[in-house]
Order: sequence, then C-alpha cells, then structure tokens
Amino acid sequence: MSHTLKEKKALLNRVRRLRGQIDALERALEEEAGCYPILQQISAVRGAVNGLMGQVIEGHIREHMQPLAGGEEPQAGDELIKVLRSYLK
Repeated sequence: MSHTLKEKKALLNRVRRLRGQIDALERALEEEAGCYPILQQISAVRGAVNGLMGQVIEGHIREHMQPLAGGEEPQAGDELIKVLRSYLK
C-alpha cells in the first residue's frame, strides 16, 4: 500500500486548508487589498504547500527508502528527513 493511501485523510485535510488559503488570496486580490495582506496570504499558501510536500516526501523516505528487514531505521534516512524539514520551513 502506498504511503499516500495510508495518510490519505491527513493529506486531504492539508489540501483542503490550502484550498481555503488560495480562496482567501483570490478574495484579497478581487477586493484590491493592500500589498502587505496579499504578501502575507501568499506566504501562508507557500507554507501550506511546503508542509504538504514535506509530509509526502517524508512518507516516501520512510516507506520506500528504509530497509525491508532489520526493523531499525537507518540514520541516513533520519538525517535526510531532518534536512528536508529545515529546507521546507
């Protein structure tokens, strides 16, 4: 089973929140809001996309890049996840 199927509910919740943020951005642009509120909304959208991407990448690493036997996660996988999390913030 794919990791995206295992995390389907959480991923869909993230996408729904992202959709709400995009809708708010569209409303701000339609209402000709000032630059600062629009930039804040764009930043929020970017953060939401990065969070979604981070969750999918982490699931991919844990599901497809871990050894099939042995039970312990390799340190390299944990280090890669840590680097990606800091990059996506």
